[in-house]
Amino acid sequence: MIQILNKKEKLVIVVHEIYGINQYMESFCKRLSENDFDIICPNLLEREQPFDYSEEEITYRNFMENMGFAKSAHKIKDILLDVKNEYNKIYIVGFSVGATVAWLCSDQDCLAGIVGYYGSRIRNYKEIVPLSPTILFFPQEEHSFDVDELISNLDNRNIELHKFKGKHGFSDPYSPKYNAKSAQNAFNEMLNFFTKH
Repeated sequence: MIQILNKKEKLVIVVHEIYGINQYMESFCKRLSENDFDIICPNLLEREQPFDYSEEEITYRNFMENMGFAKSAHKIKDILLDVKNEYNKIYIVGFSVGATVAWLCSDQDCLAGIVGYYGSRIRNYKEIVPLSPTILFFPQEEHSFDVDELISNLDNRNIELHKFKGKHGFSDPYSPKYNAKSAQNAFNEMLNFFTKH
């Protein structure tokens, strides 16, 4: 688990992707904490070492068999229950499966907002209408589904949607799919979203 607690009034719960708490999650959490947030990033995989990017298939199978979306969302909701009275505002930022987990937590009334980076499995939960303001970032290229189709099928009442140049993983500087410009633009959009909400 990553915890950066500096007695700020706002908390961001970061939900990692299938690889676990890796270099990217550590650097992202540090960078976000420098913008006046406390940070909690729980280790959903319950193992010390993160998986390597080359182990994508094994890693995804591990997540689905040992954690899954419902169990992971329950874990995040338990954290929310523990901390909701300690902060003026609480946000969840999730990456890939973590974005889908964040989406499943969008029924919590203590949230100021949800940010989802390339949550491809949101397509399995299209019927959800988030209670809290939500911003979703998708890449232009996804090999597993049609981004435009998913965007058109979501109820836009409380959702801001953005599509960025690149592939799934575009915001991760340690990934071969990194797109520096899209990563920076998404980070800026996220900070603007936090300011608005």
